[in-house]
Amino acid sequence: MTGWTRRSFVGATGALAVTSMTGLARGAVAQAGDLKPMVLPPPIGRAERIQRIARAQALMQRNDIAAVLVESGPSLDYFTGIQWWRSERLTGVVIPATGQPIVVTPFFERPSIAEQLGIDAEIRTWNEDQEPLKLVADFLAERRASTGRIGMEETNRFFLADRLRPQLPRGRIVSANPVVRAVRMRKTAAELALMQAASDITIAAFRHAWPQVKAGMTREDMDAIIGAATRALGGSYDGGLVLVGEATAYPHGTRQVQRVERGSNVLFDCGCDVHGYQSDISRSFVWGADATVEQRKVWDQMARGQQIAIKAAQIGAPAGSVDDAVRAAYTSWGYGPGYKLPGLSHRTGHGIGMEGHEPVNLVHGETTPLAVGMCFSNEPGIYLPGKFGIRLEDCFHMTPAGPRYFSQPPRSIDQPV
Repeated sequence: MTGWTRRSFVGATGALAVTSMTGLARGAVAQAGDLKPMVLPPPIGRAERIQRIARAQALMQRNDIAAVLVESGPSLDYFTGIQWWRSERLTGVVIPATGQPIVVTPFFERPSIAEQLGIDAEIRTWNEDQEPLKLVADFLAERRASTGRIGMEETNRFFLADRLRPQLPRGRIVSANPVVRAVRMRKTAAELALMQAASDITIAAFRHAWPQVKAGMTREDMDAIIGAATRALGGSYDGGLVLVGEATAYPHGTRQVQRVERGSNVLFDCGCDVHGYQSDISRSFVWGADATVEQRKVWDQMARGQQIAIKAAQIGAPAGSVDDAVRAAYTSWGYGPGYKLPGLSHRTGHGIGMEGHEPVNLVHGETTPLAVGMCFSNEPGIYLPGKFGIRLEDCFHMTPAGPRYFSQPPRSIDQPV
């Protein structure tokens, strides 16, 4: 959940949450400081990144891709350990199908880049009056790859391909998805351990925050409590999505002021980062009163939707079939059909790993087969416009025996965490 996320769009983040919270939350935020940090797995190390490069190169050879260019972002971190922001200046890695990669960066950034570099790679620099894509083209020519297919990581910005093309008149720029996406989607044991730790921290933060909710609290109050607990437990937190009342009927909420009242439907949708890996968990509950018949019915139906999804998520099944199974049940219960409301207006789940949302999705029409190491959210929410919505979200990963949860879904609307 880095950068401009869906949560930061509608919620408060960081200092904003603290400065805008009411006095009702200050005690719970202070109490979070007494929580003990969890023991965390080690961050991804050099040996794992070397293996990633090797897997990528094997896929490049299999898919006739001569080299791959990855600019700043999660994929650059994934392969090299370099955590860098995107600007008009290129910092990236060029991975050839054989041999050692190079890192391209501005001359004045070299010391900072060298400090973070977690693999064996030459650093080639460019000055402000030079074209960095020529450095890339020159390297490809050295490797006799300038006439081959050059893969672009799917989030690379257009100007990179646009300025590389004139440098490679005989080359062809293609998608690097058969390489980068394919490697990143299949998580290793080390990655899964970090995601498990992130999930454990988020559940513990919810467990601290839920009993602290009081009448009159704002969404910023509750987010501040969750954030303080998350940080005390050892996770990084850049803001969550907390919704109250009718706002829960809209998946990403509203900017309208929301305060907790007796009988309010409340939604926590939060996660954290542990050494670069994410959690994403949602819980819905009714505060200060027994759930109404309708609230309980919808909560129970949504919980059944999660069960249907996890049963459908089997090795080899198309990712879209999970969404189809849930949507068929919802339609039989009177929701929809399809993505219509009241019902489920968004996909059943999304990929997750270094990013809170990453390929592929559990969405109608997605044909990618589920495979060992893939990780997804399971969140087939039910939304009643003008009333309320229920969303439970737990992430899972695929094992040879089928799906396994990082966090266990709650038992009832009365025991949300």
